[in-house]
Amino acid sequence: MSNQYEVTIGQWYGDVFDVFFFFFCMKKMEPSRTEDGQVEEKVVKSPPPKVILKHGQELEEEQEELAEHQPLEQEDLNFERWKRRPIPKRTLHQKIDDLKTYLWNAETNEFMGRSGKSWSLILLFYAALYLFLAAMFGGCIFCLMWSISPYHPTFNDRVMPPGMTMAPHLEGHDIAFNATDRKSWKKYTRSMDEYLRPYNDGAQERKNIRCSQTGYFMQDDLEESAERKACQFKRSWLGECSGLKDPHYGYSQGRPCILLRMNRILGYLPGEGKPVNVTCEVKKGAAAALGEVQFFPKSIFDLKYYPYYGKLRHVSLVTFQTVIRCSQQLVTVYSPPVHQGNYSAPVVAVRFASVQNGAQIQVQCKLNGKGIINDSSTDRYLGSVTFSLEVGG
Repeated sequence: MSNQYEVTIGQWYGDVFDVFFFFFCMKKMEPSRTEDGQVEEKVVKSPPPKVILKHGQELEEEQEELAEHQPLEQEDLNFERWKRRPIPKRTLHQKIDDLKTYLWNAETNEFMGRSGKSWSLILLFYAALYLFLAAMFGGCIFCLMWSISPYHPTFNDRVMPPGMTMAPHLEGHDIAFNATDRKSWKKYTRSMDEYLRPYNDGAQERKNIRCSQTGYFMQDDLEESAERKACQFKRSWLGECSGLKDPHYGYSQGRPCILLRMNRILGYLPGEGKPVNVTCEVKKGAAAALGEVQFFPKSIFDLKYYPYYGKLRHVSLVTFQTVIRCSQQLVTVYSPPVHQGNYSAPVVAVRFASVQNGAQIQVQCKLNGKGIINDSSTDRYLGSVTFSLEVGG
């Protein structure tokens, strides 16, 4: 009896254990649910298998999970359905309709894809932006113009000595002509006429004053914007090279003239109180081929033409008069006075009176004086000018 009871109790315990184990396994297999009641599937990945190599070393080999290939349906094997369908061609009428719709969409009341409010905000933004930029630019220009003077530089570095220019200057610094061939030297005389036109005696008397001093013509005690006077430099003072006595400037006789002028520098005082003189000599070729060199009016630049105060201050009121014939009478008509530049830089005319015919020479004219540099290797025009001269018979 006792043995049968023990067997019954043991079977009962075994059945209860089996039931609990069954429900436990079912609970583990049941998918978990999220807060909103949806089923959350959990995928348990098995670790990659371990491969035992020789010498007791273990190596973990990671394998990619291969997707299970499901058998393809018959319709999936039709590759024609996967090809890109051609875009249907649009007619010109359709394109015009689309353009009209883009420009003005009556359904949404949009112009070029934007509503009236959007366009207003964009225009307001760009108007404010460009007004700000224009105001900032105008303010910068105003501050710049307010801080600088129109009459002289605000800051000065070291002032270089002046250079020198010559006329005529047509085809470089080459003067070659035949005295008997008018066409060969006519271009040089025409250039000289244009160069000397501002130095005509009548023009100088109208706008400049006569000066008798030999030193600098200083006018620093005047106001900054006040008009500065300038001394006369008349064309007639150039003598044989003025073009008044000989309109051909000696070219028709084989005795050509050239004009030399020192460059203008604002506020510069050349020579440190002594006049700067000019010399011309042969640089390359036979020295005797140059012959006699004559200077008009003198071989110096007078100090009374310096300093130069700039074109805004070297001005004067000039009145022009015109004589006309009216009813067999001459009537003088005066024009209203106008402001005209009154500064004429002094000129030194050089005449080569006895140049050897057919000789090719290179002539160099130099400025000589205190503070003058005439032998610079980097600037060929600093204090000197070099030109070639060839006169044919």
